Amino acid sequence: MNDVLEPSVLIDGSASAEHTFIFAHGAGAGMEHDFMAEVAGMIAAHGIRVVRFNFPYMVKRAEDGKKRPPDRAPKLLEAFKQVIAEYGTEKTVIGGKSMGGRMASHLADVEGLKGITCLGFPFHPPGKPEKDKGEHLADLSLSTLILQGERDTFGKRAELEGYPLSDKVTLTFIPDGDHSFKPRKASGHTETGNRQMAADYIVAFIKAVCQ
Repeated sequence: MNDVLEPSVLIDGSASAEHTFIFAHGAGAGMEHDFMAEVAGMIAAHGIRVVRFNFPYMVKRAEDGKKRPPDRAPKLLEAFKQVIAEYGTEKTVIGGKSMGGRMASHLADVEGLKGITCLGFPFHPPGKPEKDKGEHLADLSLSTLILQGERDTFGKRAELEGYPLSDKVTLTFIPDGDHSFKPRKASGHTETGNRQMAADYIVAFIKAVCQ
């Protein structure tokens, strides 16, 4: 079941589902991107309502077709909070792909949230490990799951083994995955298999933190 409620929101799963996952997109592609759609469907298949939404700059892109850079963080966070206020339930986890996950990780103090999930956290721009964007993860007080491709150029496994994280943060690696969890053929893993693995981790996390 996939209903378009308004131009900036898509919902997979039943409105009466016990758990809700609010899922934000990355910087370059909106809520309808195949990664977002496939992972949302995989999660919803477990009886979880998944709410996807577009940030304001992506809504404008959808309206006029013009590419825009992401809005500044305060505007992104405000939009995220509005979606949480409208669609959040008593058992809600928020998260997102890349930039969307980074924004989610800055909302740990929003009342009522049970957890955060980040898919491909952008620890730093590719090739620029000195530009760290994850320092706040050492202080997170809300249960957080970070799913990271082992080969992610925004933060590879080898770079993150000793990364300072709060004891509330679980960092789990997707085998041979890139920033979108796509593996190399020779690895023996598949893109669909890795996305399913990520979805299964998220489902287990949501059900664990929402008990």
